[in-house]
This record gives sequence, C-alpha cells and structure tokens, in this order.
Amino acid sequence: MIRIVSLTLAWLLASAVVALAQFPPQPAAPKCASLSQGTPQERAACGPDVTKFCQAELKANECDVFAILGCLQRNRARLGAPCRQVLTSNGQ
Repeated sequence: MIRIVSLTLAWLLASAVVALAQFPPQPAAPKCASLSQGTPQERAACGPDVTKFCQAELKANECDVFAILGCLQRNRARLGAPCRQVLTSNGQ
C-alpha cells in the first residue's frame, strides 16, 4: 500500500513539473508604469533637466512622478526652455 502511494505521489510530482515547464516565461513587470506620462517629445524635453536637477528624487524613488514634478517646479528658473514650455503647456 505504501509503495502504491509513494509511486502515485512521485508520478503526480513528475507530471506537475512537466506541465509547469510548458508555460512560456512571463515578461517582467514594467519598472515604472507611471513614467510613461507625457509624450515622447515631452519626456525628451525634460529628461536632461530631470537628470541634472533631480538626482535626490531619482535616488529616493525614480517612479515617484510627483516628487520629480515638484523638483522641476522648484528648479523652474534653471530649466531649459523646452522643459519650461512642457510645464507651462501642462498647467504647471
């Protein structure tokens, strides 16, 4: 009896391993889904300024769009004209 139970469990375990191996690998979750805010042109306009002025925010949490926006607003006078225009056109 023990032998039948042991063989049955071994068969079930082997079947489960084979069945799970049939699933394709899943893609990784996006790192920062919220970073897709704005158009590619807007992100290109402000990307250099974010990198230059907002290092502390990026280190703390690079996915925190509100902290990065606050950083850009605090540094508005030092931003390049394209990024200032993006902020203005978005009511910031």
